[in-house]
Parts: sequence; C-alpha cells; structure tokens
Amino acid sequence: MIRVLIADDQPLMRTGFKTVLEATGQIEVIAEADDGAQAIELAAQHHPDVILMDIRMPGLDGIEATRRLPRHKVLILTTFGLDEYIVEALRAGASGFLTKDVPRQELVAAVKAVANGDAVLGPKVTRQLLDRVAHRLPQTTPNATLSELTDREREVLNLIAGGLSNQEIARALVVAEPTAKRHVSNLLGKLGLRDRVQAVIYAYEHGVIERGRGG
Repeated sequence: MIRVLIADDQPLMRTGFKTVLEATGQIEVIAEADDGAQAIELAAQHHPDVILMDIRMPGLDGIEATRRLPRHKVLILTTFGLDEYIVEALRAGASGFLTKDVPRQELVAAVKAVANGDAVLGPKVTRQLLDRVAHRLPQTTPNATLSELTDREREVLNLIAGGLSNQEIARALVVAEPTAKRHVSNLLGKLGLRDRVQAVIYAYEHGVIERGRGG
C-alpha cells in the first residue's frame, strides 16, 4: 500500500484526488494539508511515501515546502502548466509535476512511479521546459564534483540530458540495459542528485549541455 499526503488549499481538490487514488485499492491517503507549513508538520508525523504538493498555497507555498522536505518524494500539482514555477519546484527537489487536470490513470501511474523512486517528468519534456525558461536559471561554473566525473560518467550525463531512456543509453554505450541502469544510478549518487529530472537541470546549470538547445 502506497501512503500519500495531499497538500492543497482547496478541499474539493483534495477530496477528488483522494477518491481517485484510494479507488485503486493500492494507495492510501494518510493525511491532508491546506498549506505548506502543515504539509511539513504532517510529513514528519506520518512519513508518507509520496506527497502531492500544490505550488500556490497561502502562507508557505509548495516550492518552499518541497525545499524543506529533502528526504521526501514530492509530486508537484499545478494549474499553471509549464512555467518558471515548475523549474523552481524541480530545483527544490521535486520528483516531477502534473497539471491538476491530468487524467485519472496518469495521476495513479505518477504516484506509483514516484513511490518507486522514478521521476514522472520525462527528460525530453524537461529539456523543452528548461529551454523555455533557461534565461531564468543561474549561470554557474562546474564544481569539484563535476570535474571529478570520469569520461564514462560525463558521457552518461550527456545522454540523460539528451532525453535518452535506460534502453537507449544501453544502445549508445553498447552495454546491457541493467549495466546502463547501474551507470545512471551511480552517476546520480556521485552527484548527489535524486533523479533524472535533477540530472537534466544539473546539466543545464553546469554547462554540460547548451542552453536553448531544444529536446
């Protein structure tokens, strides 16, 4: 059973998400919050597997709440689509985002994916998103961690940033898919990144891939 915390300032929205998720028989909504501060408090009490977090809430917003929940898996909910708020949420540590009008089956699939440690925002979509708002990202220089990457690790980072799946990375490196998956996992661990979404953002911020280059 996947345990979920829903944070949204609209009671009807929380009820709708809860109804959809619990209808699966595989997901339990263990707590509901109406702002970011309450979400942080309830997360500490209940230790949910996934937090559904609205971006815009009174008081502490979803972005700052996500930033203060580094050990939790957060799936951002928004009515605003692809904009700079999404980038900030992903940089704050979110595992992906969904618009609130997402079909039921996609909502359920996203919660399951995040619970399993995956990102629900595909790398190609992330690239397109970042291309739209790249000018808002800070210009940074490679840090010591990046400089310590091996040639193979830098190659894997480039492939992730290019939007390739593990299967496609395996073909590019001429290795088995489990080996490619292990390379990706090792790279994320070495850079201290939670998932592939953060790897794409990291690649943009550190000049590994060119800004404004479409995915």
